[in-house]
Amino acid sequence: MSLYAVDPKSGVPLYRQISGAIADELRQHYQPGMQLPSEPLLAERFAVNRHTLRRAVDELVEAGLVERRRGLGVFVLDGLLSYGIHKGTRFTDTFAAIGSTAESIVLRKQVVPARGGVAQRLGIPEDAPVGWIETLRKVNDIPFSLVSHFLPMARCGVVYEDYESGSLHDCMKRHLGFRPERQFSLIASILPQGDDAKLLGTPRHQPLLRVKSVNIDPANGETVEYCLSRMRGDRVELEVRL
Repeated sequence: MSLYAVDPKSGVPLYRQISGAIADELRQHYQPGMQLPSEPLLAERFAVNRHTLRRAVDELVEAGLVERRRGLGVFVLDGLLSYGIHKGTRFTDTFAAIGSTAESIVLRKQVVPARGGVAQRLGIPEDAPVGWIETLRKVNDIPFSLVSHFLPMARCGVVYEDYESGSLHDCMKRHLGFRPERQFSLIASILPQGDDAKLLGTPRHQPLLRVKSVNIDPANGETVEYCLSRMRGDRVELEVRL
């Protein structure tokens, strides 16, 4: 990046002039995954203080052009990732088909009593045991989504006990003899809750896409999984196929 003079008399805030200049250069000279110069170097280049420069970078983050990676710096994003919502959606296969790497990391596992919406979606009594598995999904080593999986222990206890990483539905295939099918999904935009923003590396004020899904045994229609996904709204577009 070459030196760039901002104009304090233009009527356009300095941080917005800077974000516009960087955005133009991103489109012309940068590829997805490339790292921007450090914020001190950028502040020196534009002859502004660190606060003004940080606000300019915030604008680029909110526009979905770059992201901050804690301890590493600011990197150019690769645009929106398309993710299908249909009966046989498979996370790993979806991204492998376009040459991307995908992984699911188990953050926590716990057996909890079914309550409220979880019991209702699974069609089981209140307080029946449920296996709760919280996973972080990454695409090309960048956080993509958080998923809370709820499995009825009466039917899927062996799946809960065995699952450690990779595809949960492959684990179901091994133990139950089938991969579940999606019965329906409910999609909404929400603000991050708890530690979701930290785990996904996104600002707390930036909305996430929440997808509630019920998955069934295709042979008899029995519900075998209820999952609650939170996806980065700046990285994904959902393709709904009926």
